[in-house]
Amino acid sequence: MRAARELRVVVGRLRRRLRALPGSGALTPSQTSLLTRLGKEGPASASVLAAAEGVRPQSVATLLAALDERGLIDRRPDPVDGRRQVISLSAAGRQMFESDSRAREEWLARSFEDRFTEAERQTVVAALALLDRLAE
Repeated sequence: MRAARELRVVVGRLRRRLRALPGSGALTPSQTSLLTRLGKEGPASASVLAAAEGVRPQSVATLLAALDERGLIDRRPDPVDGRRQVISLSAAGRQMFESDSRAREEWLARSFEDRFTEAERQTVVAALALLDRLAE
């Protein structure tokens, strides 16, 4: 139980630290989460995004409207069901996603280099493999 609690706390702190890094210019955490999901997983319908984010479809609609207003997403009719729309990143959204991802990875790499010895970095890599098994 102690390990589970500490893992949850550390992962939460790391997520908050990564979100606090400059980037995504004035996007809310929820908007950033949708942008990231679309960047990593590709186009999806609003209902699929709502289910993946664990929020109501109305909430996703509001978030998508804000991203659309900023020119970060594109909408097109679903080729299978014309009543639905498929949401994808626009060129500006893709650029923002890639830029933010690169900035976070660079911060993590510098932090690993500055704060850990080589042996500690190898320990983290080994722990990540175990945590990946847990996440499956």
